[in-house]
Amino acid sequence: MVSIRGTCSIRAAPIPGYNAVQTAIDHAQLQRTEIGEADAILRGCVHCGFCNATCPTYQILGSELDGPRGRIYLIKEMLEGGRPSARTRVHLDRCLTCRACETTCPSGVQYGRLLGLGRQEIERRTRRPLWERALRALLLAILPYPPRVRVALSAARWARPLLPSRLLRKLPLSRAPCPRPALRHRRRMLLLEGCVQPVVLPSTNAAAARVLDRLGISVVSAGRAGCCGALHEHLAHQDTARELMRRNIDAWWPQVEEGVEALVTTASACGLMVKEYGRALEGDAAYAAKAARISALARDLSEVLAGEALEGFAHVGKGRRIAWHAACTLSHGQGVTGLVERILGRCGYVLEPVVDAHLCCGAAGTYSLLQPALSQRLLARRLAALTAGTPEVIATGNIGCQLHLESASPIPVRHWIELLQDIQENDVS
Repeated sequence: MVSIRGTCSIRAAPIPGYNAVQTAIDHAQLQRTEIGEADAILRGCVHCGFCNATCPTYQILGSELDGPRGRIYLIKEMLEGGRPSARTRVHLDRCLTCRACETTCPSGVQYGRLLGLGRQEIERRTRRPLWERALRALLLAILPYPPRVRVALSAARWARPLLPSRLLRKLPLSRAPCPRPALRHRRRMLLLEGCVQPVVLPSTNAAAARVLDRLGISVVSAGRAGCCGALHEHLAHQDTARELMRRNIDAWWPQVEEGVEALVTTASACGLMVKEYGRALEGDAAYAAKAARISALARDLSEVLAGEALEGFAHVGKGRRIAWHAACTLSHGQGVTGLVERILGRCGYVLEPVVDAHLCCGAAGTYSLLQPALSQRLLARRLAALTAGTPEVIATGNIGCQLHLESASPIPVRHWIELLQDIQENDVS
């Protein structure tokens, strides 16, 4: 029996042996679909520990239970009948779900999915303190709904003198809506508008529409579509997440039937969620086929532009130096790496080298609000790496990362697609 600093003792095979995890989950429990799925994922782990080498929270805290391997054992112990404690929940909460461990794992363990199942189970078995439940409920009551986000931001800006410094730093800049080109091309793609992004960063999707328009592609939106469901999914409200998925599928489906080429996403976290609709709704007879079709159509904007002729944008960068922050949901979640860098290079930008480019900035959806201390430590590390050279701007591809980095960055932070839109502002031919 090996005692690991934290909340429990666990059995661990010697690392050099690379023996697969053995589970002893009650047969009756295994009849539950989600527990059977978790058991299969657990048995794929060989507890080699490679995952800890790329885990941001393990690097900062140095505790086995704040790395993927330790969290896997906590979930295993709980599913085998162990009684989870508040401390167990703390260690699972501290995970960013950045999935860097999945990129590193030699066995292909679906850690992100396992963590989601573990969080769902611990929410079922334990009760959070009142203030935690209240904060989570408040976030879920506001963030997925643009009108509520708009009201909340207006109230926060009005109360700016009263806000604590921690929240004041998180308050985004006010940005005016941006015009979009008219629908004029035969080629059409759906655009996921999102929930927070249209209010806080309206320039992102407008820039995407303008760039795609120059490439002969018109983007269309579905008015009844909304939040992708990621916020509820990550906070263990799976039922509501699936309701939001179904609503979006219904809203998008007429355009799918009309033959749109793709469903384009400019926020990589939302894109990852949409690409997982097929898995999330595979047991729903009414939506399984449609969900799979939606996931197949989902494309990060970089995946679209990588296949287009960009000669008209070749000189927009004019040799400006930029630092690229790869959002975890793009590189580790979607497995899309190198595309944005190549696109920016083709457009005349010079990319500064960034050390530990695979590490999370600490945004991770609501993580920066629910785990502020850890989030700020991760942010400081990321910004130190991103600004180590001489970049004129930091570019990223996810709204959460952009706002989080912007809250403390000494240099501008922009979505990468806005850097291509500059060609229109500069009238570069």
